[in-house]
Amino acid sequence: MRHGKKFNHLGRTASHRKALLSNLSIALITHKRIKTTLAKAKALRKYFEPLVTKAKSDSTHSRRVVFSYLQNKEAIKELFGTVASKVGDRPGGYVRVIKLGFRRSDGAEMAIIELVDFNETYSGKSTTSSEGGTEKSRTRRGRRKKSKETTSEEGTQDTTEASSEE
Repeated sequence: MRHGKKFNHLGRTASHRKALLSNLSIALITHKRIKTTLAKAKALRKYFEPLVTKAKSDSTHSRRVVFSYLQNKEAIKELFGTVASKVGDRPGGYVRVIKLGFRRSDGAEMAIIELVDFNETYSGKSTTSSEGGTEKSRTRRGRRKKSKETTSEEGTQDTTEASSEE
């Protein structure tokens, strides 16, 4: 029976589960992206998101509450510094879970869990455009190539006729 089962116990005791999620959270704050099993990634998301919400209000009380979960001063500094400044305007959904497939040894489903605002690939912010470089122009790929070719051929004919008239 699953009476009152609100979260995945991950086959561990409560103290072991708390230590596991705390260590995964510290690794996520430090590295911004970690690879783990899908079940652990989903459990970590539920554990980690309230901590980031607490970190958005930088007060002594919120620092102490988050420290009671993580027990790592460097991770607390990073969370309340760079992470909180990047996600300050976001209302939630601070992490992204991406499924990778199955592990060869035991067939466990693997996933990458990452902080959303620290991946420029998905955020659409190009690092070269903010530094003054040129952005890559987008190419449109579709089925309208035929119509474009006919219009471009007509356009070239018009320009050749216009040049011969001059």
